[in-house]
Amino acid sequence: MQANTTRGFLWSDVETRTLLNIWGEQDIQVALDGNFRNSFVYRDVSRRLGAMGFERTPEQCRVRIKSLKRQYLLAKEGNLRNNGQYHKICKFYDTMERILSNRAALDPQEFIDGGAGGEEAVDGLEEDGEDAYSESTGECPYPAETEVKLEYPTVPIPIPVKVTVGINSTPARPHNSSQSASNLSTRTPKRPRKRRANFPMEKLMEQFLEQSAQAEDNFYRMEEQRFQAEDRRREAEHARELHMLQMLGQMFSSVSSASAATPSKTAPPAHAPAFSSASPSCTRGQSGHLRRHPPQTDCFTPKNPLVTPEPPGLVFERYYSLGSASHRGMEDDILSLVKNVVPPLTSKKHKGQDGRIGIIGGCQDYTGAPYFAAISALKVGADLAHVFCTKDAATVIKSYSPELIVHPVLDSPNAVEEIEKWLPRLHGLVVGPGLGREDSLLKTAKALIEKSKARDIPIVIDADGLWLVTQQPSVIQGYPKGILTPNFMEFTRLYEALHHEPMDISDHQRSVMQLSVAMGNLTMVLKGEHDLITDGSKVISCSIAGSGRRCGGQGDLLSGAMGVLAHWAHAASAAGMSRSVNPSVVAAFGACSLTRQCNSQAFQRHGRSTTTSDMIQEIGSAFKKLFES
Repeated sequence: MQANTTRGFLWSDVETRTLLNIWGEQDIQVALDGNFRNSFVYRDVSRRLGAMGFERTPEQCRVRIKSLKRQYLLAKEGNLRNNGQYHKICKFYDTMERILSNRAALDPQEFIDGGAGGEEAVDGLEEDGEDAYSESTGECPYPAETEVKLEYPTVPIPIPVKVTVGINSTPARPHNSSQSASNLSTRTPKRPRKRRANFPMEKLMEQFLEQSAQAEDNFYRMEEQRFQAEDRRREAEHARELHMLQMLGQMFSSVSSASAATPSKTAPPAHAPAFSSASPSCTRGQSGHLRRHPPQTDCFTPKNPLVTPEPPGLVFERYYSLGSASHRGMEDDILSLVKNVVPPLTSKKHKGQDGRIGIIGGCQDYTGAPYFAAISALKVGADLAHVFCTKDAATVIKSYSPELIVHPVLDSPNAVEEIEKWLPRLHGLVVGPGLGREDSLLKTAKALIEKSKARDIPIVIDADGLWLVTQQPSVIQGYPKGILTPNFMEFTRLYEALHHEPMDISDHQRSVMQLSVAMGNLTMVLKGEHDLITDGSKVISCSIAGSGRRCGGQGDLLSGAMGVLAHWAHAASAAGMSRSVNPSVVAAFGACSLTRQCNSQAFQRHGRSTTTSDMIQEIGSAFKKLFES
C-alpha cells in the first residue's frame, strides 16, 4: 500500500520563507494561473528549493503552499470581521498578501471546507486544480527535466499575461476565439474534484495482499534458515561431546590395562606409567578440574595399586558436575559483589547522592524507550533521572510520569552546549533508547559521548546508540567505563563491521570475547537465552531463569538499571571495594540478573500478556530478593 509522503514532515520558518520566495516568482505565478495540470510547476519549485539546500518532494511543496493559502484566507476573513485581530494566526500573512494580492480573487470556501486534514488527502483527490503525479507507477505526465520558464508548451487553456496599468488595474487575458468578451473578466470555473480511476480499491487490495504474502514467505524462509543453523550448531556440539567422551574412554581403558599389568608393590617401575605430568591431558581436563597430583607423578595410576581406578563414565560425570558447580560459584561470587556495591539507605544522605542518571534519546517516533530506561533507573535506586529528547517528544514523555526531568533540546541547533551544562551533575549516561538514526541526532550523541568520556562518566550504549558505534567504533573504543548491550542482530552488525567477515554463530562465547578485545577490552553484554558478559579477559554467563516472553522495552529496562549500577560499582571501586573484578562487569551482571528476575516474576503474574510495564512494577521486589536478602 502506498505510503503517505505528506505526513510527518515539519517545515522550518527559513525553509517556508524560501519556498514562498520561489513560489511568488512571476514565472511560477503565471504558470499556476494558466494551467489546471501543473504538477510540472511544483517539480520545478522542488528543484529550485533543492538547489538552495532544502530537499522536498513536489507533493510536499504543493501541500505546504495549500496549507499556507488556507491560513492566509482564514486570517484575512477574520481581519475583516474583527478589525485585524486575526492577523496573528498566519505567521506569513504579509508575504502571502504580497503574492496573492496580484492574483485573481481566491475562493475561501475552497480551502476552508477542506478542513485541517484537507492537505493530506490520501484518497486520490486532485484539489485546487493541481494534478498530483502518479506515485504508484513512478511516471509523471511531463518530463522530469522540464523547467518552469516564461515559455511553456501549448496547453488547451491559454496562459494569462498580466499587464499592470495602474494601482487598481486587473490582469488582462489574451483574446480567445472560443470565449466572448463578456467572459474575460469572469473567473475560470473551478475544476470539479474527481477520483483517480487508474487506482481502484480492488487493485490496491490485491497489491496489499500480494506484498503481505511475500513478506510472510520471507519471514518463514528466514525462520527456517535460523532453525537449520541452530540444528547444525547442536549437531556440532553433540559431535564434540561424543569425541571428548571417546577420547576419555580410550584414555581410561589404557590406564586400566596398564594398572592391571603393574606388580603389587609400593612404587611402580620407571617404565610402567604411560602418562606423566608432561602430558597436558594427564594433569588437567579442558577446564582444569582433574589435576590432583604433583608434577613427576602418574596422574591416573593410584598410589595404592590394590585400589582399582574409577570407571571412565563416573569420572566423566564428575568432570561436568565440577564445571557446573564452578560456574554457579562464580555467579554467586559476582552476585555478592553486586550486593557490596549497593549503597545503604540512610537518613544522612541528600537528594542526588545515590545517582543522577541522564538518558540521551527520545524522538517523535520513539517516546516509550527513554521513559522505560529513565523510570527503571529511578526504580532501581537513582535519585534523579534526566531525559534529553527532541522537542516534539518531550510533552509525550513528560505525560508518562511526573518523576522524570525532561529537556526538549536534543534537536536544537546548540544541543551539545545545552546538554553539556548538565554533564557535571550526572553520575551516569545511557545513550540510545529511542534516539533514532537521523544524522543530526547521531552527531549530537557522538559529541556528548566524547565530552562524557572527558569527564570520566560511566556510559551505557544501547539501541540506536549501537548503530552509531557500528558506523564509528572509535567513539567508545577502549573506554574502560563504557558498556555495550547489543542483542544478537546488533552484535552481528558490530562484529562484521570490525572483523569484515561473517560471525561464527556456533560459538557465541568466542565471538563476544573477540569483539570485546577488538573494541579495546570494552565491557560487552550479548543479550540472549543466557546473557554473555565479558571485558575481554573472561566470559561470564548470567543464567538466572527468566521466561519465554520477549516484549519490546526489556532492553531499555536493562540499560536504565545498568546505568545506575555502573555508577555504584565504579564509586565502590574508587573507595577500595571490589577491585578484583572489573566494576563494569559487576554492574552488567547485576543489571542482567535484575532484568531476568523481573521478567520471571511478571510472567508468573501475567503469563503471555506480560509487558515491560509489568516488569517495571516488579523491580522493587526483585531487587530486594537478589541484592538485599
